[in-house]
Amino acid sequence: MELPFKLIATDFDGTIFAEFENPPIPDEFVTLIAAMQERGARWVINTGRDMSSLMEALGRSRIPIEPDFLVLVEREIHIHQDSRYISHHAWNTTCEAAQARVFARLRADLPAIVDWINARFHARIYEDPYSPFCLITRDNGDMDQIHQYLDTYCDTVKDLALVRNDVYARFSHSAYNKGTALAEISRLIKVSAAQVFAAGDHLNDLPMLNREFARFVAAPANAVPEVRQRIREQDGYLSLRGQGRGVADAIKFYLEGRAG
Repeated sequence: MELPFKLIATDFDGTIFAEFENPPIPDEFVTLIAAMQERGARWVINTGRDMSSLMEALGRSRIPIEPDFLVLVEREIHIHQDSRYISHHAWNTTCEAAQARVFARLRADLPAIVDWINARFHARIYEDPYSPFCLITRDNGDMDQIHQYLDTYCDTVKDLALVRNDVYARFSHSAYNKGTALAEISRLIKVSAAQVFAAGDHLNDLPMLNREFARFVAAPANAVPEVRQRIREQDGYLSLRGQGRGVADAIKFYLEGRAG
C-alpha cells in the first residue's frame, strides 16, 4: 500500500523530544519513522535550535535513525549526506541576505525597544548570529505583553516578524519560517503539499501547520492552545498523548486512512 505522505516534518522540543523523559525520544516514534524511511518517506526535523544544540540533543537521545533534512533556527535548510549535514546553499544564502536587509532597517530602533522592555520587565535581551534581537522572559505572562508590543512594532517594518516559542523570541524575516522552509524541501524532493505530514506544539510551528504546506497536520496533547486551534481549523489530528507518543498516534491515524 502506498504511503499517504512522502515527507514527515516534525518540530523537535515538545513535539518529539522531552528533555526529562527516558528515552527523550520514545522508541515507538523512532520505530515508526524508521519503518517509513525504509518505505521511501523522508523525515525532516524543523526546529528553532541551531546545529550544535540539535546535534547534542540527538546524540543524547541515542536514536538509530537520522533525519533526511534539518530546518534550523526556523529557516536554514541542511541535507543529510553520508554522515554529515550539508547546507542547502542556494536557499540559505538567499535567506541570509534577506535577513540582513530587514535587520539593517530595524537596528536604529533597537535601543528604544530595549528601553521599553527594561522599564517594565526583567528580561534577557541579546544578539546572536541569527538575529540582532533575541529575548528570554521570566514567564509567559511577561512574554505575552512583550509579544503584543513587538507585533505592533513589526507592522511598521516591511518583512519583519517576531518568532516565539514559550518564553523565547527573536526577530526574523517574515518570508523565511518553518512553513516556507518545508515548502522548499518539498520542492527539492518533488512532492506536493498533499504528500506532506507536519506536527508541532508551539507558536513557531504555526507556519508549517497549514494545508498550504502540509495536507496532514497534527499536534501532541501538550500543544499550546493556539496550535490546538490551528489543528482543528485545518481538520487535523490532536492526540491524547504528549510529545513523541502523540506524534506516533497521529502518523498511525493517517496511515490507517482515517482522515477526512
